[in-house]
This record gives sequence, C-alpha cells and structure tokens, in this order.
Amino acid sequence: MDSLKEIYQLAGIEEDVYDFCDSIQKGLKERFEQIDGIAEYNQMKVIRAMERNKVSAACFESTTGYGYDDLGRDTLEAVYAEVFGAESALVRPQITCGTHALTIALSAILRPGDELLSPVGKPYDTLEGVIGIKEDNPPGSLKEFGISYRQVDLLADGSFDLEGIKNALNEKTKLVTIQRSKGYATRKTLSVKRIGELITYIKSIRPDVICMVDNCYGEFVETIEPTQAGADLCVGSLIKNAGGGLAPIGGYIVGKEEYINLCAYRLTAPGLGKEVGATLGVNRSFFHGFFLAPTVTAAALKGAIFAANIYETLGFSVVPGKTESRHDIIQAVTLGSPEAVIAFCRGIQAASPVDSHVSPEPYAMPGYHSDVIMAAGAFVQGSSIELSADGPIEPPYAVYFQGGLTWYHARYGITMSLQYMKNAGLVDVTRLVQ
Repeated sequence: MDSLKEIYQLAGIEEDVYDFCDSIQKGLKERFEQIDGIAEYNQMKVIRAMERNKVSAACFESTTGYGYDDLGRDTLEAVYAEVFGAESALVRPQITCGTHALTIALSAILRPGDELLSPVGKPYDTLEGVIGIKEDNPPGSLKEFGISYRQVDLLADGSFDLEGIKNALNEKTKLVTIQRSKGYATRKTLSVKRIGELITYIKSIRPDVICMVDNCYGEFVETIEPTQAGADLCVGSLIKNAGGGLAPIGGYIVGKEEYINLCAYRLTAPGLGKEVGATLGVNRSFFHGFFLAPTVTAAALKGAIFAANIYETLGFSVVPGKTESRHDIIQAVTLGSPEAVIAFCRGIQAASPVDSHVSPEPYAMPGYHSDVIMAAGAFVQGSSIELSADGPIEPPYAVYFQGGLTWYHARYGITMSLQYMKNAGLVDVTRLVQ
C-alpha cells in the first residue's frame, strides 16, 4: 500500500508542502484531544435528548400538504429545544438559509416604530438589505416598514463599548441582535460566556428588550449554547453545523415559547403557526445530521486550527490566532492580495469531492457589496459545514475557511490551498522544512 505521503503526492502535493503541513499537524495532538472531549460531551447531550423525547422509526416518515400531526417534525423540535436549553423550537425545511431564519425572527418581532440595535458592529453582508442599510435597499426591508436601526461598534481591542450601548438603548429599542461569528470581518468571534455577559448588561438597563443571537457556525463548538446564557432567541442554518452535513436544506430558531410562536406565525401565517408545514421526506436526514453534528463540527474545528497554525507560521495574519480559544468554525486569513485569495480558494476547490475539476472565479453575488469568490465542492449546494472557503475581493483581501465533514478532508484541503499558493509564487515553504 502507498504511504500517506505518496498518496498526497499522487494528488499533486509536493514533498516540501506535505512535510511542512505534517509537522504542523503533529504539534496539535493535545489541542485535538480537547476538541474531542467537547464533541463527546455534546454527543451525549444530543443522544440523551433523543432518548428522552422517544425518537423512533416512525419519526422518519414523511408528510405532505398541510403537514398536520407530523410526529417527526414535532419530535425534532422538542429535541432541539432540549439540546439548546430553550422552551421551544422551530426547525423547518421551509427555512431556506440562515439569512432567511434571521429575517423571519426580525420580521416576527419588530413592528413599525420599533428600533433594532446591533451592539457588536455591522452585521453580515446579506443582512444589510434585510435591515435596510444598503445604498440600494431591496423592496421589503425593515426600513421600508418603518423599523429603524442603530449600531454600536466594538472597541479597537475587541471589547464591548458599554457606554455606547447604554446610550444607544432607548424607548424604541425592541430587539438586540448579536452576531456570534465574525462574518466578513477580522474581529474575534464571541464566546458564549461573552455573549451572556453582554445580554446581562443590556437587560440590566432594559429588562424588556429581546436579545437574539445569530448562532451560525457556532453550534457545538462549546458545551453550551447562547440560549443557555440568557438569549431569548437563537438562530441558525441546517446547512452549517447543526445539520451535520446531511440536512439538504433548512434552518432553526430556538428560544422562549412566545417568540417562537411569533416566528411560526411569520413563517406560515397568523393563526396557523407550527401546526402546518409538511416535511416532504427530510425528517430522517434532519435527525441523522443533528446526531452527527457534534463530531462533524469537531472535524471542522480541527481543520480551522490546522489552517491557523499553517498560515500564521508562514507570517500571515489569522483570526483566531493559532493558540487562541475557538468559538466558531471559521478561520480568517488575511492574504494581502486578490491573487492570493483566488489561489487559496482554487486549492480548496481542487481538493473537493464534487466539482474538483472546476476553477472558481470572483463574481457579483446577490446580497454582497463587492465581488466574492467561493470555493465549495459540496454534496449540498452552499453547505458551509462541508469544506469551503470564500472571501470578498477587497482590502485587506482576507479569505474565510470553514467546514470539513471529516478531519482528513479538511487536512487535505488546507494542504492543497498551500500548494496552490506555492504554485503561484506567493509563499516559500522550503525554508521552513527541516
């Protein structure tokens, strides 16, 4: 049988690139053991919730039409609520993506005259049009319905601007949205502990304000979720961590029952709510994916740490740093040029099980304010729990790497990204190989 190095070389990885990456990986044993410990804890949480809610083969059956009395759907939502420490949950294939889930929650709770506050800076690009803060807002934004928006940026050291938040909270503030992950920014991801501290501070000033957390990319990275730290609502996508790579579509909203009911009315119709919504055969993959989610997330997390250690060692700025604690699966690497971003992404694409033969190009994607390049040879279109990388073609020319259904695929993808960087003359690995 070929050695591991030989099969990597057959895939196009040169010896010096392999040796450098292998030396990095060998130094991560203790870190990876810590990740495995978190994954095991979270795996037990999911299994115990499935046991207590009596998940059975009958839960995998499909419904059509109105979807009344869908046992699988209702049981799955009970499982999600328990795992997240929430009163209720909405987990549906009718929620098309994370941005849609956030839009449902915002539209369900906010009314004309209300104000939305982000105390952690600008939200992810695709939410700008939803809120109405783009130069050319699409029809139907919150702004169009008379809902205002206020933002308080993080301080230069990444800490919360508590005085600014205090001044921003006013009688119109109805909902505070907290984005856990960094989006297309190079700030640090917020830990659940820091999110809890922020919520406690906000509620000490305005106890009636609703606090919502965009939890995308953060599920199962820690042993607790934001709803266990005081969040009234927590929102995410099933084609990220929570779907475990098996969910073909969908999103979730978990939290207090009164707010989940409002979200259900917005998703379907007032008076119908959670009672309708056929699952059309996805129940099995939703359950199966959620069962696998803790270990799949752990694999993606190992890949992110591997990438951080490789690229920081090569002299690039990375967020989080190679030794920093992790609170989501995204790894930002500031590469400094469009050519480097493109080379990195093409390496990821070349290491994909699907469409490895294509070469990604930057283009104007809907919802983004600059050309974006996206690499993702995924089994589910747009699934960013699968190995993927993307970034806007604008200064500081950072790329955002995430996913990997297995650690071995993540390792291969990152190694190939470095090979493509070397091929483009953008890095010198030879000097670092003993």
